[in-house]
Amino acid sequence: MNKRDLVLNLLDKDKKQEVIPAAFFLHFDDIYHRGQAAVEKHLEFFRYTDMDFVKIQYENGFPPRPDIQTPADWEKMPLYKKEFYEDQLNVVSGLVKRARKEALIIMTLYSPFMCAGHTSDFQIIKHIQENPARAKKGMEIITESLMIFVKECIKRGVDGFYHSTQGGESRTFEDISLFNDCVKPFDLTLMEEINTSCDFNILHICDYRDGYDDLTPFLDYPGHIVNCSLELGTGKLTAREVSQMFGRPFMGGLDRLGTIVSGSRDAIKKAARTQCRQKSAKFLLAADCTVPADTDWDNLKTAIAAAHDFEIG
Repeated sequence: MNKRDLVLNLLDKDKKQEVIPAAFFLHFDDIYHRGQAAVEKHLEFFRYTDMDFVKIQYENGFPPRPDIQTPADWEKMPLYKKEFYEDQLNVVSGLVKRARKEALIIMTLYSPFMCAGHTSDFQIIKHIQENPARAKKGMEIITESLMIFVKECIKRGVDGFYHSTQGGESRTFEDISLFNDCVKPFDLTLMEEINTSCDFNILHICDYRDGYDDLTPFLDYPGHIVNCSLELGTGKLTAREVSQMFGRPFMGGLDRLGTIVSGSRDAIKKAARTQCRQKSAKFLLAADCTVPADTDWDNLKTAIAAAHDFEIG
């Protein structure tokens, strides 16, 4: 079974999973963020680790806007058009051309809320709390801009997106209605577009800023599989529980800052096999988010090999 079929098989409820695919990802040094250097580094990482899809890192962050200091200032948010994304889109085209026949090409997509955070050093949180209607103007402009990027990526042949969302963390908004009104609708606008156009989208519930006490706000988000931390409040979930909760396959199992980073090869194999034994009905071994940039590639290769070699009972 080739890598494309191996991963797409996760979505076929009638097919038994015979091999557990696996994938990990990290940010490369600045010199590999654009051009042919970025294409080659992504391919080197993909082939060295033997991961099962190509995940393109997004390195075209929205620049800070010092002039956005109040909720009303979001009207000044520029609409970044196609030319703003050109470096990133060239990497997409290069990887689609070089690797799409052997594996799915998945583009990272940061949510409008995350891009607003990068723009304002996450003052968007305060601005939403102070004046939701004014702050939403910025979210609207950012969503329109990201839609340009999404449609260009689809046009260039990506198989799907790794849609990273934030804003629903335990301590971001005390009033969940602010998340539901000012964050979620913009997530869904993009996610409904990619879910209509692409075969394999990953819903990533990102906890880099904070953890979650409740995943309920995300249950109706689109996405063919779900990737999130297994830590929930003061408790811990299993891959099977998350899969059942969302009604779709789970991707993850390993802590991005845990054994995969600092463990011995034997410890990494053991941790990977433990997650494979506790897997959901359909499962892809991964970390709960991007691993640190200085993680030894051999650690990731070891975990991926352990997943591939695991005998499913």
